[in-house]
Amino acid sequence: MAIGLEQQLWASADILRGKMDASEYKNYLLGLIFYKYLSDSQLREVYEQENGKAALFPSRSEQYNGLMEWYTEEPEELEEIIRLQTGYFIKPEQLFYTYRQKADSYEFNLTDLQEGFNELERQGEEFNGLFADIDLNSTKLGSNAQQRNVTITEVLRALDEIDLFEHDGDVIGDAYEYLIGQFASSAGKKAGEFYTPQAVSHIMSEITSIGQENRAPFHIYDPTMGSGSLMLNIRRYLMNPNQVHYHGQELNTTTFNLARMNLILHGVDKARMNLNNGDTLDADWPTEEPHQFDSVVMNPPYSAKWSAADKFLSDQRFERFGKLAPKSKADFSFLLHGFYHLKDTGTMGIVLPHGVLFRGAAEGTIRQALLEMGAIDAVIGLPANIFYGTSIPTTVIILKKNRSNRDVLFIDASNEFTKQKNQNLLSQKHIEKIIATYKGRQAIEKYAYVANFEELAANDFNLNIPRYVDTFEEEEAIDLVDNSQSLTSINQEINDSEKVMLSLIAHLETSDGNKEIIEAIKNTL
Repeated sequence: MAIGLEQQLWASADILRGKMDASEYKNYLLGLIFYKYLSDSQLREVYEQENGKAALFPSRSEQYNGLMEWYTEEPEELEEIIRLQTGYFIKPEQLFYTYRQKADSYEFNLTDLQEGFNELERQGEEFNGLFADIDLNSTKLGSNAQQRNVTITEVLRALDEIDLFEHDGDVIGDAYEYLIGQFASSAGKKAGEFYTPQAVSHIMSEITSIGQENRAPFHIYDPTMGSGSLMLNIRRYLMNPNQVHYHGQELNTTTFNLARMNLILHGVDKARMNLNNGDTLDADWPTEEPHQFDSVVMNPPYSAKWSAADKFLSDQRFERFGKLAPKSKADFSFLLHGFYHLKDTGTMGIVLPHGVLFRGAAEGTIRQALLEMGAIDAVIGLPANIFYGTSIPTTVIILKKNRSNRDVLFIDASNEFTKQKNQNLLSQKHIEKIIATYKGRQAIEKYAYVANFEELAANDFNLNIPRYVDTFEEEEAIDLVDNSQSLTSINQEINDSEKVMLSLIAHLETSDGNKEIIEAIKNTL
């Protein structure tokens, strides 16, 4: 995505920045960008219906005039055709372009925009509730209706300066994802919960696609999907990106809506989108077909609490392991849920805190069972402070079913990163080294090691990475003879300096005023 577009997008946020926290104003900004995208897409679709595909589109005013001519003559025909092509129809008076024109002529009213949101939400399940978190009556926008109207008017004008279609590629989807990342990095833990940094997403997506690049259709599942960005990355590594089906679940309704918008903006049609707003651990989902997937990717909340109720001992996701993850740490519950939904031919990647590698009791029992069945394929240690909202080091665990052996590849990438002011970053070279090491599956001194099952058992199934990858750096040996000679030389220099000092003091003229000072100096030498 062009840097200029990034700057334009982020500058639009300046109007709301300061009025409220980033975790709140993202709802307004991302919602309005989404509405603008749908409006502008409709204008282009109408032009294409009348004139065919075009390399260069006329201005939006010309597109709008063309829409109005058709709408005036055959409103029902136009609406039917556009609905068939896009799945929705926005009335001319509710287009983003119309709101902008009203804003310039000081005729814009927030109630008109609210009605536009309401009308779109009524047009299908995929749009239902998408704008529920945009409170146009919030006093944070202004203390009265007029001030709130002015604030949103300014945002409309700023966003409307952006041509979402002027660049090649998936510009609006990438622009949207850019803003999501910016909100996460600027808003701390609360906003960071819905976003996995691109570098980590890259690693998990590429690894879980290995050996499945030609599979079509390809089904990916994220039970804690956040904004959906982790799922969307898989397209970059598949031969048939337009045949990817996305299955995701998210507990937070606001974040769930964010993911729905994100997938639509990345060109995912309704038929390839299967999303659910619910609690992943409380009740299994999905239970209908397909319920197992080619790729499972997860970045769940770390060490979250869950009920660990006895009923889960007979839950098909957990029953074979005999133990439940503790109430205070649901990490293995998320892992086992994802593993249950993995196809026999698929690959799973999950980000978790390091504690899952070595904690005992029930977690130790579950970990041992996974290792005995050969489910854990690789453990990748990541640097600290690369996730928004937490500075703890994390690990990516790769899991497979029906492996031919039970060894585990350990990669310690915790010391290889680019240091920045507030966040550590994995650069492209760091990512490529991790991927190449995973594919090569060979020991690399102080970086990677392949432990066979006997070694794992001898270590009591403890997967703490330093047990297998020795990154200890020996300190340079001290030359005692050289140090002794240096100390002797330094002592001699000190003695010589003291003699010179005493000689100088001896020539000082003594008086009642400085006698005690001179004696004190002599005593220190």
